[in-house]
Amino acid sequence: MTTRPANVLASVDLGSNSFRLQICENNNGQLKVIDSFKQMVRFAAGLDEQKILSEESQLRAIECLARFGERLHGFHPEQVRVVATNTFRVAKNIAQFIPKAEAALGFPIDVIAGREEARLIYTGVVHTLPPKGEQMLVIDIGGGSTEFVIGSELKPSHTESLPLGCVTYSMRFFQNKIGNKDFSAAVSAARNEIQRIAKQMKEAGWDLAVGTSGSAKSIRDVLAAEYPQDADITLDGMKKLAERIIDAGSVKKAKFTDLKAERIEVFAGGLAVMMAAFEELGIKKMMVTEAALRDGVFYDLIGRNLNEDMRDQTVAEFQKRYHVSTNQAERVANTAQIFMESLCLARKVPVQEANKWKQLINWAARLHEIGVDIAHTGYHKHSAYILENADMPGFSRKEQTTLAHLVLGHRGDTKKMNDIIGNNDILWYAVLSLRLAALFCRARLPLALPEQTQLRHESGKGFTLKISAEWLKQHPLIDDALNYESSQWQKLTAPLTIQRV
Repeated sequence: MTTRPANVLASVDLGSNSFRLQICENNNGQLKVIDSFKQMVRFAAGLDEQKILSEESQLRAIECLARFGERLHGFHPEQVRVVATNTFRVAKNIAQFIPKAEAALGFPIDVIAGREEARLIYTGVVHTLPPKGEQMLVIDIGGGSTEFVIGSELKPSHTESLPLGCVTYSMRFFQNKIGNKDFSAAVSAARNEIQRIAKQMKEAGWDLAVGTSGSAKSIRDVLAAEYPQDADITLDGMKKLAERIIDAGSVKKAKFTDLKAERIEVFAGGLAVMMAAFEELGIKKMMVTEAALRDGVFYDLIGRNLNEDMRDQTVAEFQKRYHVSTNQAERVANTAQIFMESLCLARKVPVQEANKWKQLINWAARLHEIGVDIAHTGYHKHSAYILENADMPGFSRKEQTTLAHLVLGHRGDTKKMNDIIGNNDILWYAVLSLRLAALFCRARLPLALPEQTQLRHESGKGFTLKISAEWLKQHPLIDDALNYESSQWQKLTAPLTIQRV
């Protein structure tokens, strides 16, 4: 198989309106676009009132992803990141769709939370439009959600995501002839949503408003063509566009110069949302940048490859926020990784896969006690809830769910994990590794495992922990705890045997 140079990276942005693939060459942090593809999939348009994706919309998406997958042939997984946004977040049957989508594309899909989407958008903007000390308000109107970000440095100070989109609002308010009543209703509905965040955004303040992505660019382009004297987006300019649409009865009949055919169906929805943002936040004017979510994904990917992973920063911040004992967390993390490596080596798990799981175990171990800040009783449940539901910059929804499962399973009855894990062997490996690490480190003191300690798994027979009998005699509490742990695993199809040697 032909492989791609290590400095060639690819990002795939699965939006609610369009799917995009972009391939770039990374030259010491400077990105050179090599190739790009865009298809108007209108994914959000496939949602019914119950938030179920239609078969037709799924088929359109799969066909697009198969074409992307062909272009990505030869890329290693660490060279590609695929992010999915609002429609993937809200569709109730998305769990059944994602495996088919990943099979067509050939790479895993990260469904990201709204605030993570906002962070990545800002990351793209701040790398291509450095604020020079100015406070920026960045607004990105997507197909199903709109992100609002404020910041003046590499890390934003405020990130918000609201369920406003050019596709969803066009479908909701502008299916038929567009009248003044329809447009006013759309703007009012959007203002009601934006009102929830308006106070904190205004208090933070900004020096410069920046629009990104399709809706902002199409509004800018139409305004520039119709009113060449205006270089930026203004509320007065948008009101003129709205009046023209209302007079004509539709965007198509308004016959705007420089409005791409692919944007006609969703232009009114994006315009209404942008007008609502201007009115509710008091924005005077807005410039537009070409940077977007995909650019943020690239810079985030570069950071990961340079060991400047945002996820590590998030873990450190969570440890501080929830008053975690970092010494204990590090002990548990190191011990868990030893057990996981032992299992992966014995079963010849591919190095890349093994490294991914050792990284997940490391994060889970460092965060497994965050729930103690709520209550010690059942703290693992509190920890799991936080990890499942908190905004965690850098992490995908899937990664957060995996961390939550690991932390939930690190103590207590093992039977509760049966329904969660099923036949996923490597997740069982991770859970057992973390459980044993917590058990061995319970004294909260420095600990070195005895030499030649081994953890093995044999299909059909379960797990075997081989450990020094003499060492266990010197650590009777651990010995007793291992006996109890072994009894817990007898409830499962993969029992744990303690082999004292």
